[in-house]
Formats: sequence, structure tokens, C-alpha cells
Amino acid sequence: MSQDLLLAIDQGTQSVRAMLFDLRGELVARHQVHIEPYRADHPGWAEQDCDYFWENLCRACQGLWLNYPDLQSRIIAASLTTQRASVVCLDRELQPLRPAVIWLDQRRTSTFPPLPTWLNLAVTAIGQGETLRQFRSKAECNWIAADEPEVWKKTEHYALLSGYLTMKLTGKLVDAIPSQVGYIPFDFRKQDWAGALDLKWHALTVKREQLPPLVAAGQPLGVINHQAARDTGIPEGLTLYACGADKACEVLGSGALTPDTGNLSYGTTATFNTCNSRYVEPMPFVPPYPAALPDHYNSEIIVQRGYWMVNWFKREFAAAEVQEAETLNVAAEQLFDRLLRESPPGAMGLTLQPFWNPGVKYPGPEAKGAIIGFGDVHTRAHLYRAIIEGIGYALREGKERLEKRNGIPIRQLRVSGGGSQSDEIMQITANIFGLRAERPHTWETSGLGAAINAAVGSGCYPNHGVAVAAMTRPGRAFSPDPDAVKLYDRLYSEVYRPLYGRLAPLYRNIRRITGYPKRY
Repeated sequence: MSQDLLLAIDQGTQSVRAMLFDLRGELVARHQVHIEPYRADHPGWAEQDCDYFWENLCRACQGLWLNYPDLQSRIIAASLTTQRASVVCLDRELQPLRPAVIWLDQRRTSTFPPLPTWLNLAVTAIGQGETLRQFRSKAECNWIAADEPEVWKKTEHYALLSGYLTMKLTGKLVDAIPSQVGYIPFDFRKQDWAGALDLKWHALTVKREQLPPLVAAGQPLGVINHQAARDTGIPEGLTLYACGADKACEVLGSGALTPDTGNLSYGTTATFNTCNSRYVEPMPFVPPYPAALPDHYNSEIIVQRGYWMVNWFKREFAAAEVQEAETLNVAAEQLFDRLLRESPPGAMGLTLQPFWNPGVKYPGPEAKGAIIGFGDVHTRAHLYRAIIEGIGYALREGKERLEKRNGIPIRQLRVSGGGSQSDEIMQITANIFGLRAERPHTWETSGLGAAINAAVGSGCYPNHGVAVAAMTRPGRAFSPDPDAVKLYDRLYSEVYRPLYGRLAPLYRNIRRITGYPKRY
């Protein structure tokens, strides 16, 4: 057989998947290993052992070869995409000094490097003092330096999870430019580490020498070394190409590369993205992230605990479906569609605001989740529908923000991530947005985006435009139902939109009285 397959490894929050794509973008083979997203030794903590990620990545790859032994020899190139904003502290020998801090961690600090007086005055003058304070208090490097000084003293290398796993695969600590998302000294406009005079060096404890070299999407990160080949079964000497973080790869794999196309990602974090060749901030002083397409940007609105809420519902309210799913040997989420069919659009007025995690600007640091409109008619089915609709409302609000920022209306939707597998959720999406909602031909769009970069890097296609045209295409589309659109428009504009402004003072009171979430 000729060499015609691309290996894409997707290290997500809830699972790791090893996938093989052909040069038309078809998913040829896949093996998934579910993982524990994090452990929480205290409320608000989210950590996971670095070795745990590596061991499960190896399991996913070895499972792929076990199930598809004839495909291993056909691989042209490899790529790695990972969850974003999870950080690792390494010593001089590139060994982890502590567990990885997962992006869901809520620890903060009030101890961070003092700003020069002139800089502090300048930031205050432009009204960004609170935003900067939030950035500094949330930055993992700052609270590790404050709370774990001995660990920080030994930290020779500070990297994202993507850089750590790249090091395990190639023996070199290096990372992809489109993976750089988090509280790090990165210049999002120039897509490189910040310049020497950048404010972030004053705001953070991390130093330039602790950070890895960065590589553009589609360029080589290194080759699979001997030890990694033994652990994973990936052929030794195979080139690993830079691609970027999972959300960046989803946008690329969906073919959503112009600002008139909205890309919804229904993953653990739910996002609404538009891709642009221009630097467009989704909100003032909030940067767009580097796209998996070189020299492009993704303007993004985030619902941080997006389809994580489906897992929350499963854990807290769906024991019957979980048990039935085990008997049928299917995912419990597949059975949740009948809950949507049992409840009408609008969930009989039950409305959910999905701010289970506080934010920085919108929602603010006081934000909490809310559900209003309960009556004696409501059941678990209505609650589940309210979760799906609430996430949709939040992302519609993001769409409207991005339309204003881009100056271009959204004309079509591409929907990917685990939630996009549900026909019921796709129809709800079309109805809430009042737009045709389209699946890409594969729901594994983050893996496909990674594979596209490997295809370009290895010379299978001359550039990303040609590769995207060859490897992405539409899947099933869902058209909005006019009656449901009218109902959702009213619920969105008259109930959901005013909700945060009305409840924010109560959230601040809750925070003041209970001390949660803690203010730093």
C-alpha cells in the first residue's frame, strides 16, 4: 500500500483520540481513550499528572495499531492538537515538578510583581486596571510563584501541555504558535513571544528563557524519537508538524475561514469563532487567538463550561440513562435526544444562563450560573433542554458581538464538536440563530485541522487553501423552523439578554456574603 495517511492525535479535556485521515479528509480509523479531566484536591482546583496524559496518549495510539495493524505503515506525517491553556512546570532535565494545571483551575493570587508607577497609571487611565488585575491574579505562573515558591524556583521550563507532549514525542521542548492561548507573555498581534518592552513581562513572573521556541502551523516540530516510538507505536523518524490548539484546528477543519462564517464548537468549552486575516478583538482589549491557518486570527467568544454541562447533567440527573446506556453499549448522551423530543422549544419558559465559571470582562468575575422560570410542570427533560438552549443563547450573543466587531454579518454556521452529533441539538441551533446550521463532513474537525497542517507540511498540498478545499466539505445541514425562530427570538431578547444585568448585583452579594468565588 502507498503511504497516504495522516496521523492526528487530539489530546482533549475528556478523552484522547488517535486518528488516521486520508488525503481527502476522510476519517479512516480512530481509537479513543476516555480520561479523567482533572482531579480536585480542593474546591476550585483542577490538576492532572503529566504522566497520566502521556500514558493515555500512548494507549490511544497503541489501540489504533491493535485495531488497524495494516494502516501503520501507510502514515506520511503526524500532528498533535491539545486542550488549551493547561500549563506544566519542568525542571532542568525536562521532568515535571508538579501536576499540570488544567484550564478549569480557579486558583488566584493577590501576590504578583509590582508594576512601575508610570505603567500602573497608564493602564488605569485607559480603564483597564481591573482587567489587568484579573489577568495577573489568574496567571498560573503568578500563583505558583506565590503559593509554591520552591517549585517555581526549580522551574527551568514553563510550557503548555502541547509543548510538553511535543517534547515527549520528539525529545525537543518546542511548541506551535497556534497553541499559545493562556495567561502567558504572548503577543497575539505579532503571533510571537512578547517584545522586551511589553507590559506582560511586568505583569507575570515568567521569564523569556523559561519559554519554548515557537513554530508556525504546517512547519516541522521534530521527529518521533526512539523512546516515543516504543511507547506509542508511531514509526520512529516520522515528522511531527505544528498545527495548534483544538479550537484553532476545529475552525480550520470546518473550513470556516472567512468572517461571514460562524464556527460553533460544542465541546467541553463551547465557543463561537470567526476567522480573519485582520486582527479583530472580540471585545476591547481581549485579543483574537492565532488561527491554525498561518497569518490569520480567530476572534472567539467562550462559554467556558459549555458542553461540560451535559456531563454535569449526566452525573447529577441521568442515572437511569447511564444505566440503560451501559446495557445497550452506547454513550449515554445518545439517549438524551429523547429528552429533547419530550420537551417543547423554549422548555416551557425554563431559561438557563450558563455562567458556571466566572469570567474577566463578560461575564465578569462575580458571574454565576442561573436557572429561572421553574414550575410544577418541569421535568428533567425540560432542564436538559434549558441547558442546550442556554448554551445556544450565550453563543448567539457572541455571534452578535463578533458581527459588530468584524463589521460583517454571519451568513452561515458550521457546527462541530461532540454536541454536533445530535440532530436535535443541530435543529435547536438553527432555530436559536435563525440560520442554516451545517455539520462538516466529519465531526472530528479538530483532528482534521491537525491533519490538514500535516498534509501541507509534508508537501501533499502546496498550501493551506488547496488542502482545505480538498479535505473539507459540507455534511448535513439543518434549516430553521419559522415558528421556533419566533419563539426563540422573543425568549432570547426579552428574557435571556436582560438576565445577566438583572442578576449581576445578586451575584456580587452572594460573593460578598459567602466568599465564593473568592476575590483577590
